[in-house]
Amino acid sequence: MERGQVTSVLREPGSTPAGALVLTHGRGADADDLEPLLDHLDPDRRLLGILPRGPLFLPPGGRHWYIVRQVGFPDPSTFLPTFEELAAHLDSILAEREIPWAQAAVSGFSQGAVMSYALALGAGRPRPAAVVAFSGFIPSVEGFDLALADRAGLPVSISHGSLDPVISVSFGRDARDRLTAAGLAVRYREDAVGHTISPGALAQARAVLEEALPP
Repeated sequence: MERGQVTSVLREPGSTPAGALVLTHGRGADADDLEPLLDHLDPDRRLLGILPRGPLFLPPGGRHWYIVRQVGFPDPSTFLPTFEELAAHLDSILAEREIPWAQAAVSGFSQGAVMSYALALGAGRPRPAAVVAFSGFIPSVEGFDLALADRAGLPVSISHGSLDPVISVSFGRDARDRLTAAGLAVRYREDAVGHTISPGALAQARAVLEEALPP
C-alpha cells in the first residue's frame, strides 16, 4: 500500500461565498470524478467547492480513503489516520477562507459518503450546515465515536439504489432510521438503480443544500 497526502481541488465561487460544499469521491476514483456534480448541486456557484483526494493508492487503482475488509466496518488502521488528516485538511481550508463549519456542507459518494458521515457525526467535530450521503453507510470503527445526540435538527439527505450490489440498500435504510431516531432532519430516497447517483437523488440533495445554505 502506498500512502500520499490528502489534497483538494477547489472550485471558486462566482462571488463572495455563501458557504462551502465538500464533495468527496468514492473508492478507486479521484476528485475529478465528482467535479461535474458541483454544477448540479450548486449551479449558481454560490459556494466554495472543495473536492478532496484520498491519500491511499491501492489495487486496482485510483485513490482510496481506507482499506475495505468488510462493508460497513472500515479497517481501523487506515480509516482513523485518514479521517484525522482529512478533518485537519478541511479545517485548514475553511479557516483560511474564513468560512465556519456552520456554513459548510459535507457530501460524498460511496466511500466518500462514509467519510462525510464521519466528518458530520464524529465526536468532537464541529457541526456542519448539512450532510449529503450518496450510496454510503455510517462507519462502525473501533476507536471512532459518534455524537448523534449533539446533532438534532441537522439537515441530512440520504439516497441509495435499491439494486446496489456494492453497498446494500440496507445500509442506507439503517442510516435513515438511526439518524431519524436521533432527531436529525432526514430526507431519504431510494431508486431502482445500482451503485450510482440518480437524477432524483441529485434533486433531493440540491433542495437540502439550498435550504441549509440559503442565498
